[in-house]
Amino acid sequence: MKIGSETSDSTALRELGARIAAVRLTFNLTQAQLAEQAGISKRTVERLESGAVATQLSAFLRVLRVLRLQDRIELLVPESTPGPVAQLQLKGRTRKRASGQTQEQTATTKKWAWEP
Repeated sequence: MKIGSETSDSTALRELGARIAAVRLTFNLTQAQLAEQAGISKRTVERLESGAVATQLSAFLRVLRVLRLQDRIELLVPESTPGPVAQLQLKGRTRKRASGQTQEQTATTKKWAWEP
């Protein structure tokens, strides 16, 4: 099953859990063995594999590390880099805050002025 933008959160979590279980089985690991190697409880592994939302992201990362999938996180959430124009505007600094408006909104928004 492909996880897309229309996929519900619960469905996506169940699919990710099933994929983790499949990789665990290819390594011939039990849930208890995976939990021990990842330094988490067996119940956490069970929750991850069932798609329960109560799991912590750190536990998810530990499981990925044991299953040698941590390098694929880059594919899941690639590093964001500003475009060439934004780099010129930043002048070597890193962006610290969001403005709350997109660039299109900023360009088309008129400045407000008091009119009596």
